[in-house]
Amino acid sequence: MVTLTIDGQEVEIEEGKSLIDAANKANIDIPTLCYLEGVNEPAACRICVVEIEGERNLQPACTYQVRDGLVVRSNTPEILDYRKTVLELLLSDHPFDCLTCAANLNCELQALADQFGVRQVSYQGKKNEYPVDDLSPSLVREPSKCIMCRRCINVCSKIQEVHIYDVLERGFPTVAGPAFNDSYLDTPCITCGQCILVCPTGALHGKDNKGEAWQALKDPDKHVVIQTAPAIRVTIGELFGMETGSLVTGQLVAALKRLGFDKVFDDCFGADVVVMEEGHELMERLESDQDLPQFTSCCPGWVKFCESFYPELIPNLSSCKSPQQVFGALVKTYYAQEAGIDPEDIYSVSVMPCVAKKYEAARPEMNDSGQDRDVDLNLTTRELAEMIKEAGLDLTTLEEEEYDEPMGYASGAGVIFGSTGGVCEAALRTVYEKLTGRELDKLELKEVRGKDFKEGELELDDGRTIKAAVARGTGNARRLIHRLQTGERDYDFVEVMACPNGGCVGGGGQPVYAGYDNWTRMGEAYVSRAEGLFTADRNKEHRKAHENPFVQRLYDRFLGQPHGEKSQKLLHTGYVDRKLYTYQEQAEEKKQEKKEKE
Repeated sequence: MVTLTIDGQEVEIEEGKSLIDAANKANIDIPTLCYLEGVNEPAACRICVVEIEGERNLQPACTYQVRDGLVVRSNTPEILDYRKTVLELLLSDHPFDCLTCAANLNCELQALADQFGVRQVSYQGKKNEYPVDDLSPSLVREPSKCIMCRRCINVCSKIQEVHIYDVLERGFPTVAGPAFNDSYLDTPCITCGQCILVCPTGALHGKDNKGEAWQALKDPDKHVVIQTAPAIRVTIGELFGMETGSLVTGQLVAALKRLGFDKVFDDCFGADVVVMEEGHELMERLESDQDLPQFTSCCPGWVKFCESFYPELIPNLSSCKSPQQVFGALVKTYYAQEAGIDPEDIYSVSVMPCVAKKYEAARPEMNDSGQDRDVDLNLTTRELAEMIKEAGLDLTTLEEEEYDEPMGYASGAGVIFGSTGGVCEAALRTVYEKLTGRELDKLELKEVRGKDFKEGELELDDGRTIKAAVARGTGNARRLIHRLQTGERDYDFVEVMACPNGGCVGGGGQPVYAGYDNWTRMGEAYVSRAEGLFTADRNKEHRKAHENPFVQRLYDRFLGQPHGEKSQKLLHTGYVDRKLYTYQEQAEEKKQEKKEKE
């Protein structure tokens, strides 16, 4: 431990910590625009500079390590003037479209300009102007709003290990972006959206599809149905001032009915169906001892990561679609048949915690219902909250309502899909009972829940053991795959969720926390969000997918056997080899073209 003084306050803190950590411990606010606790420390923005006795120059608090006896001043008039100057310089090269910006009122640059009373910009001159990249179905990039904080670079490289972003150009035109400042479509971006969650401005944001949703709702010829993902019920409340992890299922349903959706369904029903399909697929693979381990395929970010970087593992991916797409296919077939509605009149909307789901819904393989798309439109948690507010509704004041039948009831197994380890746990609850003929002694397999990388075993009656593993974030997926490929580990069933902060509860479509500690806060938020889901599971009458009476009715009346002929056609799919070398070859070709032009 070392002791130092900041603005007259004595602070004791562990050696090796930064000045910004020490200030935070003493409840002293040192502003920053680039620092991201535990992820990004480039000392690039210079907003966090402080005065240190004995030092000739101002020093960045985010990288300066504490020492015993340091005397630090963080709020002298000179420092405040310096910060204001830096802010004005940043604003001099920034678009002034705050009112229409996706980050309006949740922008760290805007908040600091307000905090420091910047009412005019003294510096005028040329501004960098870059075209907006909105070609991706999931993400939008506005490079003109980039302040070179490098957060996106480090989250993508250090945490996700996808390496989409880098520093481009030098000097005044410097910007962060994909190679050659190209579109996401020209990269192996997995559309996880973690870069959106850490961007301090509106340079990165999700594709906005609210207009299409409102258009569908006002069309009298459309029968508009909506499915809500498990994680939405424990996150959307935060956008209405409720505590993190608040379980607001009934209020969410009420809001959707007030918005005008004809039927409000639960995507957890789709998750229960996935358990049936994926579980029976696993049992067949265990019986034949082929293409093991079986990897889950619920997460479109992970699936695209696998297709791009590990295409040799495609045979190991479960062929079962995600709950969103399973549900979409059933809405336009099974539900249409049950309700006596022409499938062409059904408009299927999903609310997901994930921007990758927008990409997934647009995949050409996802139209097995016979329509152009099984899921017509995807909204994120943020978009739905904005729609509810546009309609003048307050989620906290609504009376609880129930999901509609026949696709509105789910078991607890379907609910826990929203948290890391939940898919694995839900599947094993059913697989164990089908293989042994008896229930698990304990339904809650806590050994596969939690952070980063987990593994566990489930012993069967005949001496066999199902070895399972769970990876959270694609960086951890790389390490898991390395263990498999080197023979260090041997698994039968592997769950991977692309989003590192708890899986879907920390998805790229979830609430955005502003501030240098937002990554840490998201990591903490996942705990209470996940607990909300596990509480909902414990409160369910049925906690195993195969016990869901509405799933049983689905198979009796429509699908027949799990993993059978009809299920194979509607609920299963194939994957595409998107080998990384193709992107590298494209990059080399573009380099050569650029040289020839020069």
